[in-house]
Amino acid sequence: MKSATPKVLHALCGRSLVGHVVAASRELDPEHLVVVVGHAREQVRAHLTETDPAVRTAVQHEQKGTGHAVRTALEELSQSGVALDGTVIVVCGDTPLLTGATLERLGATHAADGNAVTVLSAEVPDATGYGRIVREAGGAVTAIVEHKDATDTQRAIREINSGVFAFDARLLVDALGKVRTDNSQGEEYLTDVLGIVREAGHRVGAAVADDHREILGINNRVQLAQARALLNERLLERAMLAGVTVVDPASTLIDVSVTFEPDATVHPGTQLLGTTHLATGAEVGPHSRLTDTTVGADAVASFTVAEGARIGAGANVGPYAYLRPGTDLGPKSKAGTYVEMKNATIGEGTKVPHLSYVGDATIGEFTNIGAASVFVNYDGEAKHHTTVGSHCKTGSDNMFVAPVTIGDGAYTAAGSVITKDVPPGSLAVARGQQRNIEGWVARKRPGSAAAQAASAARQESEGER
Repeated sequence: MKSATPKVLHALCGRSLVGHVVAASRELDPEHLVVVVGHAREQVRAHLTETDPAVRTAVQHEQKGTGHAVRTALEELSQSGVALDGTVIVVCGDTPLLTGATLERLGATHAADGNAVTVLSAEVPDATGYGRIVREAGGAVTAIVEHKDATDTQRAIREINSGVFAFDARLLVDALGKVRTDNSQGEEYLTDVLGIVREAGHRVGAAVADDHREILGINNRVQLAQARALLNERLLERAMLAGVTVVDPASTLIDVSVTFEPDATVHPGTQLLGTTHLATGAEVGPHSRLTDTTVGADAVASFTVAEGARIGAGANVGPYAYLRPGTDLGPKSKAGTYVEMKNATIGEGTKVPHLSYVGDATIGEFTNIGAASVFVNYDGEAKHHTTVGSHCKTGSDNMFVAPVTIGDGAYTAAGSVITKDVPPGSLAVARGQQRNIEGWVARKRPGSAAAQAASAARQESEGER
């Protein structure tokens, strides 16, 4: 990956590569779930603790091959007093497209066929470079032959090994003790277990994945982008089949944890990230990015960036609005063009139409905040809160210097700097009186275009009189 970030921690649609594999594995409701860690294990462990605290980790101090990795996991369980019995399913930590349904089918096939080992295989358009699944007439697997070792006949096989297996636990433990390291890499290969159990008279089978793309592994950022596109397509298809209109899937990105209700609409160029939720009739986009944001029924958010916000039912946001964490817009409220909000609660029907910043504030119901208003919440050391009541009308170009309270039904004049509380029903005027200095332009800017325009206007006015 050419990155300081361990490969399995690279993100894909809101979840790490290993996080996707853990989530798919959890769908089987396994009695034990062990992740083998090696390189950058402290980072990987910390991530797993945060995302799935119940996951066990086993440390592979030296990377001695896939068989050694599995043996490390089984030893971790054995040392914890776990009886190694039943079925063990082994998956790779860099296969984020693998689904729980496919793993369920692998386990079911393993049990139904009475196999000692069952390989998850896939039929691919081009098998170049992959290990081929060689079967006998009855369907049992006789070998997995690597591409470089395959005959021409074997290379014509399109069924390949995914690296995902189901094992009989007891036979697996016994076979791992017999795996040799006399190969070019000096490693313990998990695939050697298949030959060992077969020689002992046990059956090896295979379960074919419905979609070969599920087994794709990630080894570089090109493959990461390709997997993201495939998963995004899967997520959007699921949303559309559930009743969501996605106007242009090609330009829409969503995370695995995004949820929808029927009749939501997503316009082109939109990213829905984290735990974002769109309620019935919600309309988002075009060109919006919502992270961990709830959009209420029939609300609209266009050309909007929102993070950790709640947009109430019937509210209207944008275009070009920025809702920062802690923003809570009430029903039928408005955060309009070039409006930024942070840690602000906006009451029902209240409007902040344009060119304003509202931070650390509570605004009541059916209030109108004039254009170019700023809630001055920071004194250089601490943040302070502003409260504006219900049914207030504040003028354009107001500065509300927190902490300050505007009472219900109060008005503030345009151009005011409000530093004191305004009682309910009052008009606050906080600006210097206007003074006109006659003839200033002619004296201070003689001969200028402004002076000439003023002179012409004065002559025209005198002529009219």
